[in-house]
Amino acid sequence: MLTHENLLWNAFYASQCADFGPHEVFLSFLPMSHTLERTGGYYLPMLLGAEVAYARSIAQLAQDLQLIRPTILVSVPRIYERVYTRILDSLEKKGLAARLLFRLAVRVGWRRFERSQGRAIWTPEQLLWPLLKKLVAGNVTEKLGGQLKMAISGGAALCPQIARVFVGLGVPIYQGYGLTESSPVVTVNRPWSNVPSSIGQALPGVEVKIGDDDELLTRSRCLMRGYWKNEEATRAMIDAEGWLHTGDQAGVDADGHYSIIGRIKDIIVLSNGEKVPPGDMESAILLDPLFEQVMIVGEGKPYLSALVVLNEEHWQAFAAGLHVDPQQPATLRDPKVVKALTRHVAHQLKPFPGYAQIRRLHLELKPWTVDEGLLTPTLKVKRNQVLDRYRAVVDALYADFAR
Repeated sequence: MLTHENLLWNAFYASQCADFGPHEVFLSFLPMSHTLERTGGYYLPMLLGAEVAYARSIAQLAQDLQLIRPTILVSVPRIYERVYTRILDSLEKKGLAARLLFRLAVRVGWRRFERSQGRAIWTPEQLLWPLLKKLVAGNVTEKLGGQLKMAISGGAALCPQIARVFVGLGVPIYQGYGLTESSPVVTVNRPWSNVPSSIGQALPGVEVKIGDDDELLTRSRCLMRGYWKNEEATRAMIDAEGWLHTGDQAGVDADGHYSIIGRIKDIIVLSNGEKVPPGDMESAILLDPLFEQVMIVGEGKPYLSALVVLNEEHWQAFAAGLHVDPQQPATLRDPKVVKALTRHVAHQLKPFPGYAQIRRLHLELKPWTVDEGLLTPTLKVKRNQVLDRYRAVVDALYADFAR
């Protein structure tokens, strides 16, 4: 139960986190039923006296960015992931020289950003930025409308590598964090204090602390009244001192920038006792454009497996390289195909510990959707619902172990 007071205080606190004004143009495309869009893309611009344009659809978002030329974009990580994948696809077609120039632009741009934040010193290669901006970075910022001064990412964790690329190219990404129960924003990065790998600092007027089991707790005027006709659930969520228990594990640095470690309930405990937060691993896998969606499983098992939805376009090219028919469902069960894709997954997971590796894959081409109840409106995977649907598949992935 969110009150008018909850939502307006959250919008007011958020308005103090940047130099906002009535001249802003917001491009809205998330569902208005989602609290992130309701507060960040509706009440906030209303409070500022700013303009809101409504995108026609996610499929037409690229065109709408060019047409509207927004200054503020409130988005979920999946949109940035898709743009990032398209950039990589384009580079792959252009050849080695273009890829090297792109990497140089990202590196120099990132150093400029770090210097602007007081975390790095000037280096001679930064003299190359005007040229790199013209040849590389400007092309990306123009595709986003050319006027973007804040690209806010929320609703799920943004992969640090993707954030680094966009920030390095001059796209001002600010990651934040919140829950529906907190109206929703709890923390966000600021233009003058931005650590893209973090979820930022607490909003003014919002208290945040780390509790037992490293759980992130928050308290403010933005917290819900409770769950409708469910006092037991309300008491489990908000304690006697008014702290809302988010269920997310977090850490915090000396400057008050918080980082999410994982969802307490989502942490996978293997049969050997090792605890694996799957979120970072899934984000790393999705950096490979072959993979559209992924969910790691393995609770109580000796190793990790993954349910994977392939990107249809990239799958066609990949299958051709293996000389298999991409149209045949049986191809997705071909040991040669599964082995090759498992190697791709392993490559993405090189930085992770040995126990955090994927041994088995289940492959599909049909994406999980919001309408099926397998994704949230912000395109996060509903783990329990996906697990329920694929329970027989998961059991089959561990059939040899069971015997």
